[in-house]
Amino acid sequence: MATLLLRGQPIGSIQGVLFDKDGTLSHSEPHLLDLFERRLTVICDLWRETKGGRYLSELNITLRQAFGIRDKALHPGGTLAVAARQDNLTSTATVFCIFGCSWPEALALAETCFQRIDQQFSDDGSSRPLLDGAKRFLEDLDKAAIPSAVISNDTTKGIHTFLDHENISSLVVDCWSADDQPRKPNPEAVHQLCKRLQLLPHQCALIGDAETDLQMARDAGIGCVIGYLGGWEIRPDLPTAVHQFEHWNELELEADP
Repeated sequence: MATLLLRGQPIGSIQGVLFDKDGTLSHSEPHLLDLFERRLTVICDLWRETKGGRYLSELNITLRQAFGIRDKALHPGGTLAVAARQDNLTSTATVFCIFGCSWPEALALAETCFQRIDQQFSDDGSSRPLLDGAKRFLEDLDKAAIPSAVISNDTTKGIHTFLDHENISSLVVDCWSADDQPRKPNPEAVHQLCKRLQLLPHQCALIGDAETDLQMARDAGIGCVIGYLGGWEIRPDLPTAVHQFEHWNELELEADP
């Protein structure tokens, strides 16, 4: 057991910490913006092939709104920032329906778009670097024998690619991904991950940058719910967070005697 300190003040005793990944541990905004632009190019090309370019300008605008693109920034609560790949695919298909597709046609178009991007775009983890100070905190947890785990809507492969690239795999004992069921933000995802850590939710902290994650943590009975604000150009709105911080250096660990 150890005590978490936020800006030098104790905020709770913990035996484990659950971390979101994108926007919390990793600086993901540039990668996600690039991914969206690549998807948009493929979508527009495919739309021209199948629909002759009708409504193309309106489609472009609607897709940007749907995925949370705000000028050259990404809304931290938007679909692209928070949701799993399958949810983003479903959102794309829904937009296609707005512009006249049947649901089977829209879903087939969306799946084709995402498959083309998968073939063209490989991710070695380098485009989502670890946020400054996060590794130091993970190392502090490791030294205190406090297990760390990642709970993310990225795939298992995506999580491990990131951890391996940043040389922190040895500091994270487990993960819960979009490949696991149920996915977050279902509170049962927290319960199952805590069970694998052999801990109860109230013995853990959860640190995340999305309101859905923090609401999930509260509903799951997590003992210390902490919002991270420093991972996005647009500051997240996290009303559920009992505690909030902007830089990993604000969070410290004090091992209990």
